[in-house]
Amino acid sequence: MKKYQKTLFQSTEDWQRKKFSYPKNTIRLGSLFSGIGAFEQALQILGIKTKLVFACDNDEFAKKSFFANYKISDNNWFDDVQKIDGAKFRDKVDLLVGGAPCQSFSMVGKRKGLKDDRGNLTLHFIRKINEIKPKVFIFENVKALLNVENGMAWKTVYSRFKKTGYDIHYELLNAKNYGIPQNRERLFVVGFKKDQSFSFPKPIELQSIMQDYLEGKFDKKFYLPPKGIAFVTKQKNLKKRYTQVNGKIALCQKRNQQFNWHGDFVQVKKSDLKKYVLSNKVKKYVLSSGTKTFYSKPEIDLKIARPLISTMHKMHRSGVDNYISLKKGKIRKLTPRECLRLMGFPDSFKQIVSDTQLYRQTGNSIVVNIIIALLKEMDITKFGHK
Repeated sequence: MKKYQKTLFQSTEDWQRKKFSYPKNTIRLGSLFSGIGAFEQALQILGIKTKLVFACDNDEFAKKSFFANYKISDNNWFDDVQKIDGAKFRDKVDLLVGGAPCQSFSMVGKRKGLKDDRGNLTLHFIRKINEIKPKVFIFENVKALLNVENGMAWKTVYSRFKKTGYDIHYELLNAKNYGIPQNRERLFVVGFKKDQSFSFPKPIELQSIMQDYLEGKFDKKFYLPPKGIAFVTKQKNLKKRYTQVNGKIALCQKRNQQFNWHGDFVQVKKSDLKKYVLSNKVKKYVLSSGTKTFYSKPEIDLKIARPLISTMHKMHRSGVDNYISLKKGKIRKLTPRECLRLMGFPDSFKQIVSDTQLYRQTGNSIVVNIIIALLKEMDITKFGHK
């Protein structure tokens, strides 16, 4: 926990040392495809006064998490981006943000691009720019948007962005270059209503590893069963980077990673158990066929222990002792809290939905640290409301 707190937002580079020009200004925020509020969280962490004009998401569980962590009324929440009358909010939004669902472009999806309804949500975001006319917008999506449909989808999207008349900038940014040990590369598009001298924030040296974000205590429900361990440790899956055990930089979190045994896993330390772990020679003897005096079929992980005798740990006679397999408990999933930390969310973020839903929500979210870097670099308070 202490290590985790120390790794957050360390000031080592120019954009991190920058001070906001107008710290008293309020940012009027319009949030599309809001999820669990990565943009809202970034503004909150930076201490910027924020008025949430509206937020939008069609997932009922995302709404529960959002309402538990940010101040918003039902009147300002929309469950469908198409139901938002952008004209109603014209010139009332300083910053419009959103990361449209990426399954239409993702390498793990069907890659239907703009032909898919979810892909069309990207174009809906652009329509809201035209209707609302925010001072600044930030759009996020997967890297694959650049090459799906042989690049034609991005050509269409970029053309639509340019037709808004905004000063458009885009770049691929990776979380591991902005203080979070996760290999998550995403496309960010930034647009200014008026031309700006803007460059994307420079990468900083990573000063933490995934293990710094782990919880000291966790529920036994996060241990993998033998079948899960076999899948996670299979060389084929490790080689293809479907799975990783004790990685220093986490794999890119996905919405379904933890409940189909994909993603990052932790091998529980056995340092305190070394003196109790059998050598290979003794283990082979323990698993031998047994003798007439004792059981002929030695078992491990017995539900009822064999009779205890004073010399059993010295003798290691076949079938005499009670033995436990460490395989069942040596590898575990990341906890939802650890997943949140690896997306840049502080421990103050309230968990009020099931673990399954929270795994989905973190996998769908945006790394808060990258947003912080963007907001610092553009000096977002310049576009605020007095």
